[in-house]
Amino acid sequence: MAQTQIIVEAAPRAERGKNEARRLRQTGRIPAVLYGGKGSAITLSVNAKQVGAIFRSETGHNTLFQIDLGGKQEPAILKDWLVDPVTGKLLHVDLQRVAMNVRMRVKVPVHTFGEPAGVKQEGGIFEIVTREVEIECLPVDIPAEFKVDVSGLMLGKQLRAGELAIDSAKMKLVTDPERVLAHVVTLRVEEEKPAEVAAAEIAAPAEPEVIKKGKKEVEGEEGAEAEAKPEKGEKGEKSEKSEKKK
Repeated sequence: MAQTQIIVEAAPRAERGKNEARRLRQTGRIPAVLYGGKGSAITLSVNAKQVGAIFRSETGHNTLFQIDLGGKQEPAILKDWLVDPVTGKLLHVDLQRVAMNVRMRVKVPVHTFGEPAGVKQEGGIFEIVTREVEIECLPVDIPAEFKVDVSGLMLGKQLRAGELAIDSAKMKLVTDPERVLAHVVTLRVEEEKPAEVAAAEIAAPAEPEVIKKGKKEVEGEEGAEAEAKPEKGEKGEKSEKSEKKK
């Protein structure tokens, strides 16, 4: 991968906090942290447009660029970032120093192309499970992406990380080789009930809840009436007493 010419201007940042971060963003800059290598971690503010250009470049977040701090430049790479979920604007970035002669670990996107045979011929569904893999290599050997032709993928088959065309002389696959990246699966259909069971359900539909509720209310009313009515024994005793008085 050719050395990029992107330069990101940076300045030391003494103050921290939400108010300071908000003030920086109003001036076209965002908070940042630079760490790694032999230097200590330092807090910075960087040019937001220049960082945005990194994401729009061919190599995306794996782009090597020069961080310019007070006229002194050193190679760096984006390690992490925070984006506003509503506006999509960058809020914060983590930058890592890069030693050009030291292997480093990076995550590289995987892009597929072609229509799988399992979809075209067998009516399956193509699903992407993992969109990136982690590799270890020198900074100059970081690929922009891995492109894979999945046109030969049949129903029930998977594309695994170990099947990627990786130049073992330049890079090492860190992701588990058995990790599934994509597969072709059958369309999920709800299991149909036997015809006799379905017919029975239609012939004898479940009793509506309102009827059940009404029954309970009627039962309650009948119970209340039963409690209000005297027992037969009690009524008989009262009748006998009335007759004796006569």
